[in-house]
Amino acid sequence: MSKVAVVTGGTRGIGLEISKALIEDGYKVAAIYAGNDKAAKEFKEATGQKAYKIDVCDYEKCAAGIEKIEKELGPVHTLVNNAGITRDGMLHKMSEDNWHSVIETNLTSCYNMCRSVITGMRDRKAGRIINISSINGQKGQLGQANYSAAKAGMLGFTKALALESARKGITVNAICPGYIKTEMTEAMDSAVLESIISQIPMGRMGKPAEIADLVAFLSSDKAAYITGATLSINGGQYMAA
Repeated sequence: MSKVAVVTGGTRGIGLEISKALIEDGYKVAAIYAGNDKAAKEFKEATGQKAYKIDVCDYEKCAAGIEKIEKELGPVHTLVNNAGITRDGMLHKMSEDNWHSVIETNLTSCYNMCRSVITGMRDRKAGRIINISSINGQKGQLGQANYSAAKAGMLGFTKALALESARKGITVNAICPGYIKTEMTEAMDSAVLESIISQIPMGRMGKPAEIADLVAFLSSDKAAYITGATLSINGGQYMAA
């Protein structure tokens, strides 16, 4: 019987590559998306898997969504918290809405989704939770107090949940991508992008598939003894101890 994986933000960008990698490994994937119905339709047509429109900022909707997914596909083995947004701006100019929307989407969503799957994982004594943080959660970033705070919060959340879950056969890990070639980065000003790439020792941005391969490994039996880890994948741009 195929295992079930849930990937938030799973129909576009890095999330799409994660979904595809898990499908290739034999998972039934439930891709969660916020509002891009076109991308969701394309995902379903291309993969034959299901996409679910769920507001990850809403606890009740997450709980209902997981209940529906498990009824249709089976118990969730792997949860990948990948959903995220940016609302950049210097703190002295940042609106309250831009603060809260980033914290809710990037951090509170981890609570909402994990809380919805953790009881079942504990009962089954098996599970994988993989949180997609960021290099900017490790080192901070100018104009991203909201984003950096949310992504750093994910790292503490990961360690605490890993400690709570280890004896129940559940691993909880975080991945911190650096700058990855996606629609978001391609839309950046070319001069800014060149400046960023010049700071990366490998001289290039990462590929979404490189993040997806790491997720697939952490979800596999080969990673059964890895938990509470923060794994950087940034081309050497930031080397955390």
